[in-house]
Parts: sequence; C-alpha cells; structure tokens
Amino acid sequence: MPNKTIYVSDADLPVFQRAQELAGGNLSAAISKALHRLVEVEEGRLEGFEEITVRVGVGAGKLQRFQGVLLADWNRSTATGTEHYRVYRTRTGKLAVHVSRPKGFVHTAGKDGQLTGWRKHFATDQQWGETPAAAILEVYDTFEDLRAEVPAELAALVEVNATEPEVEDLDI
Repeated sequence: MPNKTIYVSDADLPVFQRAQELAGGNLSAAISKALHRLVEVEEGRLEGFEEITVRVGVGAGKLQRFQGVLLADWNRSTATGTEHYRVYRTRTGKLAVHVSRPKGFVHTAGKDGQLTGWRKHFATDQQWGETPAAAILEVYDTFEDLRAEVPAELAALVEVNATEPEVEDLDI
C-alpha cells in the first residue's frame, strides 16, 4: 500500500485527533472517508447538483441528505390540511419527492363526529386535538413511476423539466 505523508498544523491537530477517535483509531480510514465525501460533493456541484437536506418522519424526525436539482416546488390544500411537494432529479437520475405536512388541528363534534355548521360549535360532545408535522421522501426510478403516485397536476409540472436532458451541448 502506498505511503503518503500529511502535514498537520498545530491548530488542526485536535480535529485530526477527534477524527481518529471517531474512526475507531484508524486515522487513514477517517481521511479516506472524508476525501471520498469531498470528491462526491464537489463533482456533483461541478455537474450542477446541490446538496439537499430534508427532514423526514413525524415531528422532528430525522435528516436525510442527497445531491439533486429542484424540478418543482408545489403546494396544495386538502380536506385534512396542506401538503408541500418538492421534486428533485438526483445525481443518479432518479426522481426524489419530498412531501411535508404541517402540524394540524382536528375538531369534530357530535356522538359520531359528523356535526357541521353552527351545530358543531354548540354540541356538548366535542373532540379536538393536534396532529404533528410529518414528512416523507419517496424515490422513483422513472417519471412514469412518479406519475402513478403523485397528483396529476404535479406530474404535469414535473414532466416539463424531468424529460429535458441534464446537459445540453451547444455547438456555438
């Protein structure tokens, strides 16, 4: 295996020591992992992709990260609240759809929960509560797969951008 020497400034020494601890004592593995990540991110950036970080799950959930280009940013309201869709073309050519729903409020009235209008506000048996914010990230291999799963209006919006080539070579 080739041997490489890395010179580390005194100011950076604590970072290298911490990296070695986090990598289980193997500084070479830590440096290699960091360089792989750097090359991946920078090559993607040179190709026009951004690093996208989205929150998924219920409430605080967890963060997921990938490289992509935004194709559509679309919102709609439904009977149960609002939905915010963001569709990305990933670096591998797939389509990633991030759907987020904000915290909601639920209010029903009547024994069966079906009272509406003014009666709803004067019923003696009312129920209410909140639903936490939630988000999902779905990945589709093709536009046809995406079209089958998202609202038709969003699919039409995405289709314009999803079918264009990522790079157009100009002979000028």
